[in-house]
Amino acid sequence: MTRTDMDIPVQGETCSAWLYRGEGDAFRNEAGRPCVVMAHGFGGTVDCGLEGFAEGLAAAGLDVLAFDYRGFGRSGGAVRQTISIRDQLEDYAAAIAAARRTDGVDPDRVVAWGVSLSGGHVLSLGASDPRLAALVALTPATDARAASAASMKQYSAGHLAKSSWAALRDKVGASRGGGVSIPLAGRPGEVAALSLPGIYEDYLSIAGPSWRNEVTARSFLEIGSYRPVTVAEKVTAPLLVQIGDLDRSAPPHAAAKAAEKARAEVRHYPCDHFDVYPGKQWFDRALEHQILFLRRHLAVEPAAAVVEEVRDARVAAG
Repeated sequence: MTRTDMDIPVQGETCSAWLYRGEGDAFRNEAGRPCVVMAHGFGGTVDCGLEGFAEGLAAAGLDVLAFDYRGFGRSGGAVRQTISIRDQLEDYAAAIAAARRTDGVDPDRVVAWGVSLSGGHVLSLGASDPRLAALVALTPATDARAASAASMKQYSAGHLAKSSWAALRDKVGASRGGGVSIPLAGRPGEVAALSLPGIYEDYLSIAGPSWRNEVTARSFLEIGSYRPVTVAEKVTAPLLVQIGDLDRSAPPHAAAKAAEKARAEVRHYPCDHFDVYPGKQWFDRALEHQILFLRRHLAVEPAAAVVEEVRDARVAAG
């Protein structure tokens, strides 16, 4: 497969992207191949574990466009390390439009793929863009209200108070040209966006060279009211939701509720949030299920062959 750099224009700035070209003809028709548009979750960058998914999907025959939001990684943007739901959805829409304009891509077979926070974005995109051909949401964050309730059980009252105070100081500081940043991942007891046992090590295990362990504290306020579960019923495209049943970062019961509302295909894995990334125990199975799902809905090979492959995979899994 080949990978080339792309710049996607968005509001006078650019999102940096990698375009992977698919192998073989399993998905290619006269209009071209499908293209999977892929972005990372909370504070992540494309070089933090997404390459494995992109390469696997390209090897199966799909084009993949993986991009960084403005303000993160190699992308432009004057305001760095700040999460804006509106801006990220705008960046996603621009990446989808760029994929549809790309030579060799079938514009009617574009897929939105997301993980964690961007898994929630996939629901929002599916609800607003009926032209999308399929959707993949991996360990998705679908309901900030459920995540907040889980945080109250997982973190001490002191930790939550410090984080809230930092977010308020950052918001006030930003209005005056300053601001407050905190680590994205920290060890237990540290003030960080995520500091449950093992999360710091999990982030470092997938961190790429463009990743920064930093996020503005006001990002908490931004995502605190984000509930893509509320628009899940509007999703019309085929949707695969992949849930880590032991997920401490994106509540699995909230993902299951969103999947039910969107009439999704659901896959469960007995693992935590980061255990589906390359090098982790459940990466191969998660990628396999994505490929099978996209073959059923987008491949040009006879449907019977796909059904047979799915049956063989289930037999092999026991």
